[in-house]
Amino acid sequence: MGRRSASFVFLVVFGGVLALPAIAPAAPKKSLDQQLKEALAAHGFTGRVEDTLETRLGRPLNPKLVELGRNLFFDTLLGLHDDNSCAGCHSPAVGFGDSQPIAIGIDNNGIVGPDREGPRNQRRTPQILNSAFFPRLMWNSRFFANSNDPFDNSAGFTFPAPEGDTLSHLPHLMTAQAFIPPTERNEMAGFEASDGNDNIRAAVMERVSLAAGYRPLFQTAFPGLADDDPISYEMLAAGLAEFQISLVFARAPIDLYARGQKQALTDDQKKGALLFFGKAKCVQCHSVAGASNEMFSDFTPHVLGVPQVVPDETNSVFDGDGDEDFGLAQITGDPADRYKFRTSPLRNIAIQAHFFHNGAFDSLEDAIRHHLDVKKSVASYSPRGRLPGDMDGPLGPMQPVLANLDPLVKKPIKLSSDEFRQLVSFVRFGLLDSRVLPRNLAALAPTELPSGREPLEIQVDREHFRVRTSLVRPPVR
Repeated sequence: MGRRSASFVFLVVFGGVLALPAIAPAAPKKSLDQQLKEALAAHGFTGRVEDTLETRLGRPLNPKLVELGRNLFFDTLLGLHDDNSCAGCHSPAVGFGDSQPIAIGIDNNGIVGPDREGPRNQRRTPQILNSAFFPRLMWNSRFFANSNDPFDNSAGFTFPAPEGDTLSHLPHLMTAQAFIPPTERNEMAGFEASDGNDNIRAAVMERVSLAAGYRPLFQTAFPGLADDDPISYEMLAAGLAEFQISLVFARAPIDLYARGQKQALTDDQKKGALLFFGKAKCVQCHSVAGASNEMFSDFTPHVLGVPQVVPDETNSVFDGDGDEDFGLAQITGDPADRYKFRTSPLRNIAIQAHFFHNGAFDSLEDAIRHHLDVKKSVASYSPRGRLPGDMDGPLGPMQPVLANLDPLVKKPIKLSSDEFRQLVSFVRFGLLDSRVLPRNLAALAPTELPSGREPLEIQVDREHFRVRTSLVRPPVR
């Protein structure tokens, strides 16, 4: 008889001997930290993207240029309509994003916050925090780096006409983008502005050049600029861009955790992170790998079935019968691209007042529920009680939106109540850098401007902001 290869254990049973194969010991269950560490590694997440900024820029940030840009950002001098600045829509109280569900540009009441009034544009103003790392800008992705890297202009930058690729010589996508806001009629320029974006920019520069308080700031930022030298729009754009590029806040608990600080996340947030990267499938669109630059977005347009809310009074032209937003199709002209909008980066999303491209939801919980079961969310949706009275209905048609729904969100994902709570906790607190809380960023608003103009009134810490400072655990350093 040949030698047996199996191992046996021998038991005495009623006076006899019974041979049974030995049972291999079960593999030890992986700890929560082991599981999350492996998930982050699988997606290439380092938690160190903030540290790469100056390496990617190829130089240190220029604090003098940042200071110039900070003042320009808050000054209505750049708006030919004389009533709006960049900060009018990008409020420091909500992460330099929108305090409104849909932006209010020109003809506003001089307030930045929940009490802002005036005709609305078409979409919610996105946050500009960390936008230095975004390869695509705007909800319909109309500004982008062809290299898929905002720091790399080797393949050029693409903008809609009339700019096209003419801004491709500029060093960063944000520098190119800084050429656009003062030319937007419904945002800053007004509809009585001269035709031609170059003419508008020339008019802006004439105003800036005549404001005596700005020349010393330009001369400090651009050594060698003489008293009688012209100030160019490229100088202004460089300042605006440098300020926005400086707004990098990517040191959230998930980053500290990835660097080895296990206590930076609670157990619930760790479980929520595992759901985010696993069962809930959030990472399929809110990715962190490669060109996503750990921003929790694939920067790709998707149809998410967001209810089509439309304001009563608008400075924009809506699509369809005036009650639709065709999104990416406005740029490509392809009907297959209707209702596609760029995936929102999730860092610091907790301080937003509203969610999605049109602010249709005013709570993070409801925004996440919508992702998990789009058709159920749409069927039960009403703007009443969520949105201001000028946006409370009726909705635009939803059947064509749902017919074009992205396959990634067609099938509902079922989470238990505990799992849902854990996922929300991770997205809200695990991705929040406490430096962006209103009490901190509001300090960036100048109390006086070089132009001598009065800054817009910025409201801070109103009740509907989603995160109170008392709810946020200070990050472990």
